[in-house]
Amino acid sequence: MERILLVAAEGLPFVKSGGLADVIGSLPYEFKKKGYDVRVVLPMYRKIALNWRDKMTHLRSYTVSINYSETPVNLYYYILDGVTFYFIENAGYFEREGLYGYIDDGERFAYYQKAVLEMCNQLDYFPDIMHTHDWHTGMIPAMCKENYNHDPRYRHIKHVYTIHNLAYQGNFPVEMLEPCLGLGHYVFDNGNVRFDGGISFMKSGIVYADKVTTVSPSYAQEIKTPQYGEHLETVLRYREPDLCGIVNGIDINLWNPKTDNLIASNYSLTTYKKGKGKNKTELQKELGLTVDENVMLISVVSRLTWQKGIYLMIEQLFNICSQPIQLVVLGSGEAGLEEKLREAENANKGKVCFYCGYNEALSHKIYAASDLFLMPSLFEPCGISQLISMRYGTLPLVRETGGLRDTVHAYNEYTQEGNGFSFTNYNSNDMMHVLWEAIDVYYNRPDMWKQIVKNAMKTDVSWSTSAEFYLGVFREIAG
Repeated sequence: MERILLVAAEGLPFVKSGGLADVIGSLPYEFKKKGYDVRVVLPMYRKIALNWRDKMTHLRSYTVSINYSETPVNLYYYILDGVTFYFIENAGYFEREGLYGYIDDGERFAYYQKAVLEMCNQLDYFPDIMHTHDWHTGMIPAMCKENYNHDPRYRHIKHVYTIHNLAYQGNFPVEMLEPCLGLGHYVFDNGNVRFDGGISFMKSGIVYADKVTTVSPSYAQEIKTPQYGEHLETVLRYREPDLCGIVNGIDINLWNPKTDNLIASNYSLTTYKKGKGKNKTELQKELGLTVDENVMLISVVSRLTWQKGIYLMIEQLFNICSQPIQLVVLGSGEAGLEEKLREAENANKGKVCFYCGYNEALSHKIYAASDLFLMPSLFEPCGISQLISMRYGTLPLVRETGGLRDTVHAYNEYTQEGNGFSFTNYNSNDMMHVLWEAIDVYYNRPDMWKQIVKNAMKTDVSWSTSAEFYLGVFREIAG
């Protein structure tokens, strides 16, 4: 096994809407460090075209059949730090304001997947492993095995399909099966891609891939149950022998308090207290909070959605704001949640700040300045934010679900093990009980707080170990 092709809908540094982009921006480089020929393919979105296309090289122009018409594909490539990135260009499909959420998303990503498979033929490049990610690429294993089964070059490819969030499945009408995907109706009739009367890109990836992974061991167990399985739990239990969970990592060079040039003061494990104090006071000045380096600063950097447990925080906002703390929230999402947070800021000037939207530089400052990071998710396949917060010595307070359970462990004062705080039940009173405990430790047991911070900053949040797990999966099927 030498050649690995990652196929995804987004990836840093080119474009990002969620945690998938962080994975695609980091994981290929770990494979490259270990000596593999790693390449990545992405759609050429408008943002990528505006910021990067002038730096790229045009490789090929070809066509794929969509709705029985030959639709043009322009293929570009760009080499970034030794990894080759391919880009599928079609302005009509991809050069739009957003990435997803359009009525023709099924057709757009059917086109993308067809273009990727034909790219292999055009370049005479056939990877040993094709690593596909989330619903946007879920039909690739099916199309490769059903439409190209006559070609030994395609039969050679082994498919690993990674589920980043089972809640987003790519469900579309059955009518697009043949004209857009080139698949016979029999794959619907036999149930391979059938879901709720239509077709599911996600289900197809689970059924047809040689191996299925998801982004934490706990989430791999959770999605086999009705509570978290999103009506695919039966299929996932069927694939259980080929299903495993591998925790995500983060780019430890990008997220490094020793070298981060976006924060006010760099610091390390031995200088974190002084560094955090400086970062805290600078952030307080910037956001209009009362300047006090000794006050406990609690932060949230998140999409404001039901999944992220923001409703638990909203239920307890009055109690949270009555504590001797400051609260900073960075994010956007549901209008009702945004409005509640604006009301909290207006009622607690100098104590609460809500920044609506996303600001990359501000997120770095918040991680560096905060003492506690609140992440009470209803479910969390893996989570990136808790890994970043630990890297910066900001203790995570999480609900024990998915990747949060696998990466954050409640501190045990007898063994001095543990790197944060956690609660089990999705209940705002349970969350507050643990929050009060964290506040008590911060103010009244500084030695214990110091030990937890040290444990958090020593936690391995890099990609190195996880990449080796992925390679183990690849080797198992590649032979």
